[in-house]
Amino acid sequence: MTERLDWADPTIREWDCTVVWSDPEAGIVLDRSAFYPGGGGQPPDHGVLLWEGVQTRIVDTRRTPDDLYLLPAPGDPVPAAGTAVRGAIDDARRSSLMRTHSGLHILCGTVFRDFGALVTGGNMQPGEARMDFNLPEVPPSFKQALEDAVNAEIVADRKIVARVLPREEALAIPTLIRTQDALPPLENPEIRVIDIVGLDVQADGGTHVASTKQVGRVEVAKVESKGRQNRRVRIRLVD
Repeated sequence: MTERLDWADPTIREWDCTVVWSDPEAGIVLDRSAFYPGGGGQPPDHGVLLWEGVQTRIVDTRRTPDDLYLLPAPGDPVPAAGTAVRGAIDDARRSSLMRTHSGLHILCGTVFRDFGALVTGGNMQPGEARMDFNLPEVPPSFKQALEDAVNAEIVADRKIVARVLPREEALAIPTLIRTQDALPPLENPEIRVIDIVGLDVQADGGTHVASTKQVGRVEVAKVESKGRQNRRVRIRLVD
């Protein structure tokens, strides 16, 4: 399977690799890749493959149980199996998504700490996101109080650490699963864990910044009611 450089080091933006398999419609498989393939609400990376003076734009990723298939832009040339290529990720998009994803984890940890609420859904795009919580009631000052609490955690400059733990060890963490009615895939012998030290520990496969301060200031743009039990919190990066 493709070696996941995005898990090993989320700051990698360019790297050398080799095409293992390719098809213009099915996609391109690399021996090693820093493209985040999407999942857990985080969209896939965009970027390019550079080879023999040619550029192939990567606009999406298809995941299968066996591997990751990078999808080229329609009409772009596709390198054949065995071709040495250089991968390059759209830095602005990835960096914004990393900040946004870490901001969502800070939001999740803050709401869980202060209200004990689990996540019922979520989604993100570069610079903005939403998260739904099982939160039947909130005080009148909830929106501003939550924004202040989230930004206090950002200013605290907490370290954000990614670890891969044996499944049994990971599931022994009491607050590991913050999504209501969800568990990591049962067939996985290991679970990747994101730890915002002192605030939030949960299973997650996405890319993150190294500390909360790198997120920058977050605005709670809107709090919406989604039925009797759920509140939707919309956030965006403001610097």
